[in-house]
Amino acid sequence: MKTILVACGGAVATSTVAADKIRTLCQLHHIDVDVQQCRIQEIAMRAADVDLIVTTARVTTDYGTPVIHGIAFISGINLEATEQKVLDALSS
Repeated sequence: MKTILVACGGAVATSTVAADKIRTLCQLHHIDVDVQQCRIQEIAMRAADVDLIVTTARVTTDYGTPVIHGIAFISGINLEATEQKVLDALSS
């Protein structure tokens, strides 16, 4: 099972939307995932325990875990490319 951390400013609105879409994407591709949500400020203390971080805000810090900017899950712009990045990150 892969663990994905979805982070936004408040860990409520945009991260919930993105997390739901990521769960659906993974189900469609038969990838067993645990999708968790948090605030951007919490990433540093949780990054070591996850396989992938998806944020709805720009993050430039290197946490030692792959980070994907996931605003496409909210806006719909470049959604397919972002979904492919998630799938690629989970397959490695």
